[in-house]
Amino acid sequence: MTRHTIMGLAAAMALTGFVAGSASAADDASIRLNWYLVGFHAPIYLGVERGYFADEGINLTINEGRGSGVATQVVGAKDDTFGLADAGTMILAASKGIPIKAVMSPMNISPYGVISRKDAGITTPKDLEGKRLAVTAGDSLTQLFPAVIAANGLDESSIEMVFVDPAGKVVSVLEKKADALLGSADAQFFQIEEKGVEAAAMNFADVGVPTVGITVIAHEDTIEDNPDLIRRFVKAMRRSFEEGVKDPDAAIAAAVAAKPDVSPEALKGQLMVDLDLLHTPASKDGGIGYAAAEDWQRTLDLMKEYRELDTDRSADSFYTNEFLPQQ
Repeated sequence: MTRHTIMGLAAAMALTGFVAGSASAADDASIRLNWYLVGFHAPIYLGVERGYFADEGINLTINEGRGSGVATQVVGAKDDTFGLADAGTMILAASKGIPIKAVMSPMNISPYGVISRKDAGITTPKDLEGKRLAVTAGDSLTQLFPAVIAANGLDESSIEMVFVDPAGKVVSVLEKKADALLGSADAQFFQIEEKGVEAAAMNFADVGVPTVGITVIAHEDTIEDNPDLIRRFVKAMRRSFEEGVKDPDAAIAAAVAAKPDVSPEALKGQLMVDLDLLHTPASKDGGIGYAAAEDWQRTLDLMKEYRELDTDRSADSFYTNEFLPQQ
């Protein structure tokens, strides 16, 4: 065996060892969604399918959720590495001692709003007067609705609240026991339309009550002990959403491939609504995931006034932009 052959074998073995070592060094991570699979989640499935997380040395598991509150709890308990939670719920959880923080804000406008039958004729806040509104006692939407009343000078006594459990809100509207419900433009809107009834949506953000929507949260220990993992994860998330914006159909196809029992049409409709909620005027120049100080301050102020938030913490203590890729 010649000297060159020996050197070549050694180099090949070294390269093989490097590749194997790199593969074995991939970090296992999980993300807890804020709900069952919906359109907004599709870009994450696209990122997994196309290897964007693998490119960053992350083996990502996606776990469906049961609400933002559950996501804050499982991340706070370190049962999942990351989670999706709306900013208001995350702020409440963090202020009560759950050690979490938003490391990315991919949806800067909340989809919360008034969802109605189109034939109810609710196109402006004033149209709510004299109407029946299906709500759930104590939920975030019901707590925030007085801000809509105040911002638009509505006569609260003229709006009849029909209290039902969360699943009953859509049924109430379909059966005309209520004219509208408090819900989400990317959820109950499509549930109504799937039943063959034309729906309409009036977002809180469009009637004077804008709050930050879905954030990516992580445990404070993970942020402190493994900032490189956070940075790589956020980079892959941004890439996934950027590609989802460019090719929504590919994102939907990736989600359907992972969960074939979902409706591609409903997912596509949801995603197209959500893509319009990624940026506020204050956040858009920072790119997908950027948290704007004024958006978070406004959200915190509304939480204090209408959702019984009691905290001395500043708005910027609940989020960070330090892990976003440089523009």
